[in-house]
Parts: sequence; C-alpha cells; structure tokens
Amino acid sequence: MTDPFDLSGKTAIVTGSSRGIGKAIAEQLAMRGANVVISSRTQETCDEVANAINAAGAGGSGGKAIAVAANISDKAGLQAMVDKANAEFGQVDILVCNAASNPYFGPMGGISDEQFEKILQNNVISNHWLIQMVAPGMLEREDGSVVIVSSIGGMTASTTIGAYNVSKAADFQLARNLAAEFGPKKVRVNCIAPGLIRTDFARALWENPELLKKITRTMPLRRIGEPEEIAGAAVYLASPASGYMTGQSIVVDGGATVGAGL
Repeated sequence: MTDPFDLSGKTAIVTGSSRGIGKAIAEQLAMRGANVVISSRTQETCDEVANAINAAGAGGSGGKAIAVAANISDKAGLQAMVDKANAEFGQVDILVCNAASNPYFGPMGGISDEQFEKILQNNVISNHWLIQMVAPGMLEREDGSVVIVSSIGGMTASTTIGAYNVSKAADFQLARNLAAEFGPKKVRVNCIAPGLIRTDFARALWENPELLKKITRTMPLRRIGEPEEIAGAAVYLASPASGYMTGQSIVVDGGATVGAGL
C-alpha cells in the first residue's frame, strides 16, 4: 500500500520557518521526504535550520533543505525566494504561509493606521502575493497544496488582539475563495487554526503564570500547545492523505473553542 503521507519528490516553501510553528512544520515535511525552503527575515537563522535538517536526513530518505531569507512585506524578495526554489528543485508543490506579525496589543480604538496596515499587509496581502507566485505552476500541473496558518483568533472576538483577529479571519476567506478558483485544476487551499502555542510570537500570552492559568482553565486539555503539535496537521494538508479536502480549516487548540463544559 502507498503511504498517503509520503511527500518524497515534493518541494515545499515554508515562511517563518526559522523558529516556532514554521520550523516544526518544515522539519516534519522534510522527514516525510519533501525538499523544503526555509525562510524568514534573517539568513543566519535560516541557515541554521536548513543545516540541521540536512544533517538529520543525511544518508536517509528525508528531503533536502535550502535557506532563503525573505521579508514577507517585500514582494520582490518573495519572488526571488520562489525563483530560487524553482531553480533549485524544479517546481513548488506545497506552500505553507506561516509567517505573520502583530505589532499592537490593545483595544482597536488605540491602533495606529500604520500598525493596522502592517498587520493586514503581512498576514493577508503577503499570503496573497505568495500564492499568486506559486499557483501558476501548480495549476498547470494540476497538483498542489497551499496551507495558510491562520488562528482561532479569526473565529472569536478579542479586546487586545482584535486587528490581528481581523487579519486571521481574512485568511479563512482567502482560502475559501481560492479553493473555489483552484479546485477544478486539483489545487487545494486549506487553513490551520492553532490556539495558543508556546512560541516567541505568543510569549506575552503564556509567559505570565497568572495569565496562562486564566487562559487554560477553560480548555479541556488545560494546557497550551507546542509547535510540534501543529506540524502534523500541516503534513496532512500537504499530503495525498487530504486529497479530498479544500477550503477548510483544521482547528488545533486543545479544545479552547469548545470550552471545558459545566
């Protein structure tokens, strides 16, 4: 029987993959045989992750990793990254839009135009750019998977990260729209909606013990997640195992959106 999670011969770009969720996703994709492009703003940190992946897979069946630094707000830089991936591996089969930003913490009445624009640019428009860069090849081959790392914040209200939540809600709709457009050509677009994960990005929400206790007390699992616990969902969405799934969102949140019950 064929392994439905086998990614041998596939190539994946993973943004924001020098640490946290993106790094865990890239590592797991490589373990399943995919070649991976490690990307974030700093070349040195990208190199470290790529070198570790290559060392771990040396002599085995794991995929190869290359490091290409790119800022998600720089369209030309993103295109250069996609061009490098195509030059190195021939094509891009999987795109994981993971990188995001949130420069403001507080009620939306206090956010500046510049901060709000940055959130929408980095969390929505940059995803749109990247997808448009890789989609032509996928559509021509009639094969490909796009995974957008959104958030359960896109499903709920917040008095402190409201603008971020707006951007993540937009990512859900971006996936739905593109799933409808790309579906006839067998290219799939889906989202992952993580809850609170132990990353540097979310440090303000979990580093304070009292705040962490407040956040987790209504979760069925009573804890926050780890980056590795999101990576499995990405492998599923990238692989043939999810071949009949598009325009959907997988919630991985320890039950936070369900609640702990009475």
